[in-house]
Amino acid sequence: MNYMGVDHHKQYSHVTVMNERGDLIRSGRIFNLRRDVEELLEEIGGEVAAVIEAGRGSYMMSDLLEELGVRVTVAHPQGVKAIAHAKIKTDARDSEVLAHLLRTELVPEVYRRGPENREALRVLRQRAFYVAALTAVKNRIHALIVQQREEVQVEAGRYKDLFTQEGKKFLERVELRATDRALLDALLETSIHLSERIKDSDKLVRHLYREKREAQLIDTVPGFAEFLSVLVAVEIADIERFSSAAKLHAYAGLIPSTHTSGERSYHGRIIKAGNHWLRWAMTESVSPALRKDHDLRVFHNRLARRKGANPAKMATARRLLTIIWRVLKENRTFIPYPRKKELGCLRPHLRDHA
Repeated sequence: MNYMGVDHHKQYSHVTVMNERGDLIRSGRIFNLRRDVEELLEEIGGEVAAVIEAGRGSYMMSDLLEELGVRVTVAHPQGVKAIAHAKIKTDARDSEVLAHLLRTELVPEVYRRGPENREALRVLRQRAFYVAALTAVKNRIHALIVQQREEVQVEAGRYKDLFTQEGKKFLERVELRATDRALLDALLETSIHLSERIKDSDKLVRHLYREKREAQLIDTVPGFAEFLSVLVAVEIADIERFSSAAKLHAYAGLIPSTHTSGERSYHGRIIKAGNHWLRWAMTESVSPALRKDHDLRVFHNRLARRKGANPAKMATARRLLTIIWRVLKENRTFIPYPRKKELGCLRPHLRDHA
């Protein structure tokens, strides 16, 4: 068995190949082209295992290597740095360290997403990009209006939201200096374009929702609508990789930090490591969940009185994630716990069946 460490870049990769004893076989750059990789594998010969750090473009190289019969491991970048910290960092050293870690079975491996899951992620990321861009444009319009004369600001203040139908009519007809009018028109045109792109992205999200049973199951949990359900389902990808709800909490970065010294332990703010998209989705779902579910509202309010609003919000997000873990594990919809009034209505029927 030969071991290959791949330090991947946009156009080329630095590759270090060594045998089972750690003897260097080959080290150098290759272009990220199929023919160059094929020539390298023919030159090495025999069975090859490769390791590559997770990154934006690393999936393309790992997929190519697998197509050519190489067993590929994707390494966690932070984990590799923690194991093999070096003050002198070069492409050659990085690829050599990766090869040594693979040879000694010390690679901190990450979950490898399939092609369909990665495609769904790109759809969701693009929609998030459009929404963020539209928010930035709206903020720029507000800033432009604030810099106008008092009469314009007073008239603008009559609208709770400048981006309702009435508010847009005001923005289209308000009299400004020529330069500011041109700036405002350009911003309004950009906001219309971004709104159309968001609608196009929503169609793709709805298509994903119809295809993914996991998203439909998550949609039954309080606080989740179509977009957040798809986002959570895609980020989790495979619920079987989480043997407990606590591991899913850690993956989302929703567990409190812990500092222990001697007999004293201190639990602080959440660690904010892991999947920040999943963490964002869970915290966004808390407010609508509290409006819909009585038990979650009681749980949240009790913690808020004792520990404050933010710890209560994070604890509620963890509880929602626990519900999602169980719903996906058991492949069923969410069943709310019946309240006392509902239980009272059921008792006569229970007695009849008894």
